[in-house]
Amino acid sequence: MMFYREKLAIGAAVAMLAIAPAAHAGGLGAEVNYGRAQGDWGAELGAGYAFDLAGFSLTPSAGVYLNDGDTSIYGRVEATYTLPAAATIGAGVRFSDDDPRPYATIAMPLLPKLRVKGNVGPKYYAVGLTLGY
Repeated sequence: MMFYREKLAIGAAVAMLAIAPAAHAGGLGAEVNYGRAQGDWGAELGAGYAFDLAGFSLTPSAGVYLNDGDTSIYGRVEATYTLPAAATIGAGVRFSDDDPRPYATIAMPLLPKLRVKGNVGPKYYAVGLTLGY
């Protein structure tokens, strides 16, 4: 019998796969990160929507954090600025089981809608890939 967290993780993974083909439309995006959060190393699988205005972007997103067989839900909000053909820089706040964690973020383009991304903050850091946004 599957537990609630496992069902939630599977549902989030299916939602991300459904969003990925449409990630180039609008401001939809998906992320896969590996890092340290909530005191442990694990993977973040998330999706969100970016609201853009003249290079600035506000991106609320949510996802699941998988570590050592445990699954938890997280949410985050990022405010960023994109330097044309260079990098996206900004700040965000990650919300999870423990305290909210502020962090700085930077993303570098690999392809037009694919970026390598890093987040660094107190007791939270991650690196991964972003598709869309």
